[in-house]
Amino acid sequence: MKQAVQRRAPAMDAEIPALTQRGPMPRPAWRRALGALSRPAVLLAVVSLLLLGWQWLETRVRLAELEQVLAKRLAENDAETAAGRTLAKQNQETLQSLTAKFGALDAQVAEAQSQQLALEAMYQELSKSREERLLAEVEQAVAIAAQQLQLAGNVEAALIALGSADARLARAGQAQFLPLRKLINRDIDRLKALPLADVPGIALKLEGVVVAVDGLPLAFEQRTRAAGEDSAKTEKKLGTWQRLGRELWSEMKLLIRIERIDQDEPALLSPSQVFFLRENLKLRLINARLSLLQRDGSSFREDVRQARDWLLRYFDRRAKPVQVAVATLNSLSSADLNIELPTLNETLASLRALKLARERESPTPLPRSKGTSSGPRAGGGAGR
Repeated sequence: MKQAVQRRAPAMDAEIPALTQRGPMPRPAWRRALGALSRPAVLLAVVSLLLLGWQWLETRVRLAELEQVLAKRLAENDAETAAGRTLAKQNQETLQSLTAKFGALDAQVAEAQSQQLALEAMYQELSKSREERLLAEVEQAVAIAAQQLQLAGNVEAALIALGSADARLARAGQAQFLPLRKLINRDIDRLKALPLADVPGIALKLEGVVVAVDGLPLAFEQRTRAAGEDSAKTEKKLGTWQRLGRELWSEMKLLIRIERIDQDEPALLSPSQVFFLRENLKLRLINARLSLLQRDGSSFREDVRQARDWLLRYFDRRAKPVQVAVATLNSLSSADLNIELPTLNETLASLRALKLARERESPTPLPRSKGTSSGPRAGGGAGR
């Protein structure tokens, strides 16, 4: 061993001079690298490379994040696009249904406009017929008032008819009827200003006398009945001899008769004559009532006077019913019926002229609206 080491040692010693003879020994690679890095240019280049690498890595990371965001945004946009397409499809369907409904509504509007025109025409026709009916009713009322004045002289009935006509015109409330209302009110004032007799009251009094005629006592019946009643009462109070003497005295009084010649004795009438007397008296009173309604004053007074004379001549004046009847006829004989009543000719002429003018008026044509002509086309387009 030692011999080997010793052999190597001279060999190494022999190699060392050889190395020293060749030159200095080369440095290691890492030292050379460190030496190169110690240079500024190399260091700057390394730093730049490092910065570029870091920037590249950061860019890659940001690109990756941006890709994720873009992918998310694209997914959301796709979902929104799909929802938008669905909503657009729904909107299109809704629009189609609304278009169809609008077409139907347009057709209904056109039909409603045509119905409105028809209703306007009907209203005008009804208004015209209502005015004509109103004028006809007013004319009838005024004609009735004129007939009551001319035929019966019944002013109250005429006033009622004229008041009814004026009330109907007032309810109409149209200015074109004002002249006619003025004429009617003038006639009403003229009739109210007349000094009129109480025709219904007089007719009622005559009717009361007519009803009482059948129960009025006649003069000859009352005289005979009174004499018989007095003799019967006296005979009941007297005795036999007294009654005999009274009968003799009565026979003696018949031999001598004292009468007043300034008064007529009541006529003796048969039952048939009594019946005809009462009926004739009734007819006379009825004729007086007819003369009253006809405003014939002379005939009325003559009939009342004749009826009163018959009552005084043939009926018992001492009876209360006869006295009442005579007093009634006396009061009625003084009634003044000769009153000149006004006529309603001017009012009737004005009313007929107004009615004739309205009948001659031609109906005005109704204007056609735009909805009427465009309605069928709108409905046809909606249908297509």
